[in-house]
Amino acid sequence: MKGLLSQPPSPRINSLSQLDTRERPGLLNVIRSARRKHARAIISSFLRDSGMHQLRLFIAMTFLLFGLSFSVSAATLPSGFVETTVASGIASPTAMAIAPDGRIFVCSQSGALRVIKNGVLLANPFVNLSVDSLGERGLLGVAIDPHFTLNHYIYVYHTVPGTPAHNRVVRFTANGDVALTGSRVTLLELDPLSTATNHNGGALHFGPDGNLYIAVGDNHKGSNAQNLNSLFGKILCIASDGTIPPDNPFVQSSTARHEIWALGLRNPFTFAFRGSTNFLYINDVGESTWEEVDLGQAGANYGWPATEGPTTNPAYESPIYYYGHSDGCAITGGAFYSPSTVNFPSSYVGKYFFGDYCSGFIRVLNPSTAQATDFLTGASQPVDIQVAADGSLYYLARGTGSLMKIRYTTNASPVITTQPSSTLVSVGYPVTFSVTASGPPPYSYQWLRNGVNISGANSRTYRIASTTLSDNGARFRVRVSNAFGNALSDVATLSVTSDKPPVAQIITPVSGTTYHGGMVVNYSGSASDFEDGDLPASAFTWKVDFHHDTHIHPFIAPTIGRKSGAFTIPKRGETSSNVYYILTLKVIDSVGLTKTVVRNILPQTARMRFVTEPAGLKISLDGQALRLTPFTVTGVVGIIRSLSAPTPQTLNGSSYVFQAWSDGRARSHEISTPSADTTYTANFATQ
Repeated sequence: MKGLLSQPPSPRINSLSQLDTRERPGLLNVIRSARRKHARAIISSFLRDSGMHQLRLFIAMTFLLFGLSFSVSAATLPSGFVETTVASGIASPTAMAIAPDGRIFVCSQSGALRVIKNGVLLANPFVNLSVDSLGERGLLGVAIDPHFTLNHYIYVYHTVPGTPAHNRVVRFTANGDVALTGSRVTLLELDPLSTATNHNGGALHFGPDGNLYIAVGDNHKGSNAQNLNSLFGKILCIASDGTIPPDNPFVQSSTARHEIWALGLRNPFTFAFRGSTNFLYINDVGESTWEEVDLGQAGANYGWPATEGPTTNPAYESPIYYYGHSDGCAITGGAFYSPSTVNFPSSYVGKYFFGDYCSGFIRVLNPSTAQATDFLTGASQPVDIQVAADGSLYYLARGTGSLMKIRYTTNASPVITTQPSSTLVSVGYPVTFSVTASGPPPYSYQWLRNGVNISGANSRTYRIASTTLSDNGARFRVRVSNAFGNALSDVATLSVTSDKPPVAQIITPVSGTTYHGGMVVNYSGSASDFEDGDLPASAFTWKVDFHHDTHIHPFIAPTIGRKSGAFTIPKRGETSSNVYYILTLKVIDSVGLTKTVVRNILPQTARMRFVTEPAGLKISLDGQALRLTPFTVTGVVGIIRSLSAPTPQTLNGSSYVFQAWSDGRARSHEISTPSADTTYTANFATQ
């Protein structure tokens, strides 16, 4: 599946119980944060209405929601480029747009459109939408009107809850940093979604013609991409008021949807216009082989699901650039470097920057040569890339919930990219502080405690193997140096408590539980703490991730405040058998110590053998390219698959026409992966 919005590979997930159970900021970190006045007001209000024990739990939950720290490796950039963190603490970012006044609007998948103003993430969202954020659904795209300074219009693409859910494009009017009350205008209601939660696309951009272009995934049904009566698997084009532009390529058709501008796409997660030109690149996330950059053209057909990557079929457009899955697994944000003020060296002007979600790189594609070169490595799950008017390049790092900024400078001294974080830890437990920096390597490091150099503390991380109460309140920072200068990090305060961390367990599903498509999974847990006793439901946070191959897709966003719940395994979606679900429970006690436990839920699988009579003819599975029979696939029980037997076919000079499937169904039909190994035979007769 290589849908987007995934988490780090499973080894990192599985190590949470060891690495992420106690390291949380203390109260001092909140009070000293950018939200100082807001935090104090909330705490004061809560104290008036609650006891001290409830207050401690409330503060701890605040840390959990807003104070997460991450350990990341340093990004590597060409000489002269530096990276800095503009803002962090953005929950599951998906997309962004930069307003003419410099404000950056960032989509949080859970429905909040956040505003970064003068380098500060504002506490109040621009708008907070009710969305279905299951899997890859949610708040997925944002665009600024070309005439924003006059009309103050902002557009978003989001998933509307319901049975079935569907995606929608709406417009809001800005009133300062928030949406004007009552200004919502619905511009486009997309098709109802199936139970598949992936391949939603969601990117929005205005073209030089003043129209709004919209990327829509195939809803994990490949045939949607070729169906002109469906909006799935397409680039759409509408006017800013939601009407259909008169020059849309299918506007005269009596059978096609008039919003369609281009078709044959699997999951066009991002796309970009070059400056004020009609030059458009589309990033289409591939399935089994290739990631594509496609040249956007009105009426073009990019071939999915019949083809992926380069093709010689004249009916389809080949990508202008593609790379295989030995390099990455999901092509993400893309932007042309064409700012009004150039900051990068002139060799970058007009080039296309794109990222890969899984491999964490950003590359530069030369449109003239269709050749790409490395630019950045070590990014934490980049999902969107934008270029600001001042020549800065921004990207969203979903893995750290951060907005990153890249500039070119003649000052080659190190720049601190990620600061060490204040941490709360139980006495006797280890603690690790870390820093990342950009600038020309190599770097040297010197950690300081309370302003004094720590002997031998000369690496990117500093670890205390066993903390003591005397470490409480210690202040740590690090000096990073290279051949051109040095930089001193912010202070990170260590808080050590004699409280013990909580213990937790997942009660259901029991270890060894397996699943099938359509199954309802009930989950429950318990937790206790030495000081607090049994922990209340408010101390529980659950999430569910879907693991595919070597990467993870979020399935259920973190849910706080319940000891039990349930979710349903979709019947439609990823057809691979190399999958499973990861159920994670995290609990927090009243001082902020946490414990994380994980349970993997593996699939029930069966083999399906596909043959033809006579042998050697071809069939199509899941709407993809024809496959020569016989062949066998392993699938997850209950997942819906589609079969088709093209007719007529030629074999050894003879022509054959389809007669019947062994299951008695139509020539093209769907099956539910059976619970036992099964053979499906397509019978043909000579013509």
